[in-house]
Amino acid sequence: MMHKMILLLMLLAFQNINADGQVYYTKNGNVSFFSKTVLENIDAENNQVISVLNTETGALQFSLLNNAFHFPKAKMESDFNEDYMESDKYPRSSFKGTITNLSDVNFNKDGSYPVKVNGDLTVHGVTKNISAPGTIVIKDGNVSATSSFKVLVSDYKIKIPSIVSNKIGESIEVKVACDYQKK
Repeated sequence: MMHKMILLLMLLAFQNINADGQVYYTKNGNVSFFSKTVLENIDAENNQVISVLNTETGALQFSLLNNAFHFPKAKMESDFNEDYMESDKYPRSSFKGTITNLSDVNFNKDGSYPVKVNGDLTVHGVTKNISAPGTIVIKDGNVSATSSFKVLVSDYKIKIPSIVSNKIGESIEVKVACDYQKK
């Protein structure tokens, strides 16, 4: 019930993206992150990501619940939610931006199109403007998108206790993958 309510709220929030364009969406996009250090690698995955793409305007939005990230170790997951992301206080992360080279993408022709995305990433209650490369793939009328970029933990005021600072990298690699459906 709670997931349905959150989905409804997110779709209402994304409603303005629908202005005069072909709209694609997913409610099971994937966002993962990876942190590498000498002592330990940390990776997590969230496959409950909501995303909306307007192919006419290039508007692109993502939203996810922080506590939907899953880790290989239960302790990592609880530390992430309780200590670092403070998921009770900051339950959601989001991105709202635009494909800046939209004219390079032909949504009516199969192909792989490199794109540049610019917008506001909000994590841990902090919003920063970011630019990231991505790829949009059109195959048989289906649209998918991927991206990989790095963020600094310190940019989002995520505090890492000194006792574990050598286990968590200062830079986190974020990967995004979405298979969209026509709205």
